[in-house]
Amino acid sequence: MTISATSPSLVTLSDIQAAAARIRNLVVRTPLLPCAWAEAGRPLWLKPESLQVTGAFKLRGASNALAQLTEEQRARGVVAQSSGNHAQAVAYAAQRLGIRATIVMPDTTPAVKLEATRGFGADVVVVPPAERDIRPLELVAEHGYAHIPPYDDARIIAGQGTVGLEIAEDLGAGSPDLVLVPVSGGGLISGVATAIKALAPEARVVAVEPELAADAAESFRTGERVTWSPELTYRTSADGLRTTSLGVLPFEHFRKYVDDVVTVSEDEIAAAVRVLGRKSRLVAEPSGAVTTAAYLFHAAELPAASRTVAVVSGGNVDPARYLEYYA
Repeated sequence: MTISATSPSLVTLSDIQAAAARIRNLVVRTPLLPCAWAEAGRPLWLKPESLQVTGAFKLRGASNALAQLTEEQRARGVVAQSSGNHAQAVAYAAQRLGIRATIVMPDTTPAVKLEATRGFGADVVVVPPAERDIRPLELVAEHGYAHIPPYDDARIIAGQGTVGLEIAEDLGAGSPDLVLVPVSGGGLISGVATAIKALAPEARVVAVEPELAADAAESFRTGERVTWSPELTYRTSADGLRTTSLGVLPFEHFRKYVDDVVTVSEDEIAAAVRVLGRKSRLVAEPSGAVTTAAYLFHAAELPAASRTVAVVSGGNVDPARYLEYYA
């Protein structure tokens, strides 16, 4: 299922800078953390979006989209669909802005994400995975809600792009040589790549995703936007990266700005979660750990770099599962 993009035009650096100003009081400017445990000759910085109040980068795009609604749209309320992180982001931003939110979530969503979304005051509608992207459009037709899609929207991409803006600004003259970014629907990597390529044109931007949900890698190789079935993508433990294809608008950014795609195994993801917890004191969900997994286990596939940044996109992992599999 494809959600129509807000605009066929690519997001620009100016759009991202405007988003940064718009959401300044709604999000955390996360730090850039140097890793003392990085391999010799391969310095690594982490961008821990897990430190956002909702536990993931999604708050940036959701805040930017909601902040641009008209008064009429705010009065009608909003609807969004998500496996968890976008859900919490829309719910929190809506609560902050006084907007009613309805969130459609698949029945495979971790309980911690369902509870957190309800905790921010949203009405949650639980559906089978195959209905996740259909039910929101039905609710738009029924109630006139404004739809806040998770990734295929210029407002979302611009908001997520503030991650890249901050990376470039914080490294300053020592701008990154390589930025590793998780990819699923493509909103995050579209925004980050746009900002990085504008501010550090020589830097390489590499997407990272699970081997079990590698639709973006196939899309990169073929040059065509490929869709995988939910039965395939839902095999991965990285529940935030189970989207079946890149969005239409993200794919255009992906083709223009992304230099490569690396896939990581489930064992590598689990090992990266442990490393982040034990060595960097960061709780990362599997989706947020894929970039660290790429750094740790796929050095031969990555461009040589003197300054690598790995975006840790989120930390909303079920506590029981974290203890059982990753502690």
